[in-house]
Amino acid sequence: MTHTTKNPKIHQGRNVKRFRDMLGIKQDSLAFDLDMSQQTISLLEQKEIIDSPLLQQIAAVLKIPVEAIQNFDEEQAVNIISNTFDNGSILNAINHNPTFHPIEKLIQLHEEKIALYERMLKEKDEMMARLEQLIERK
Repeated sequence: MTHTTKNPKIHQGRNVKRFRDMLGIKQDSLAFDLDMSQQTISLLEQKEIIDSPLLQQIAAVLKIPVEAIQNFDEEQAVNIISNTFDNGSILNAINHNPTFHPIEKLIQLHEEKIALYERMLKEKDEMMARLEQLIERK
């Protein structure tokens, strides 16, 4: 294991778990895609540093940049958010003269919902194909 991280607070295994959870992917599904056991995924998520080739495989399966796993620091993200807003910031952040048109915003939201629905259908089809492969193996 020659890969080291620049920031010792970054825990790559926990980051894999965070991104996996955010994407709604179960350990056994990730394990299937990586051709390993669910227990191996569980152990990987406990490792502070994951070998670079394996990290690249995981990132490819999760469809996220490997740098996201290598560099995401939750503590730093929380600090940035908490230092960005003070007591008056929220009032200052309210825009009473929005630059977007409400109808355009509704159309954009509708298009985003359609895209999400299409992506969910595609993921369902992919999951069905994986399940069929799993059934064929047995």
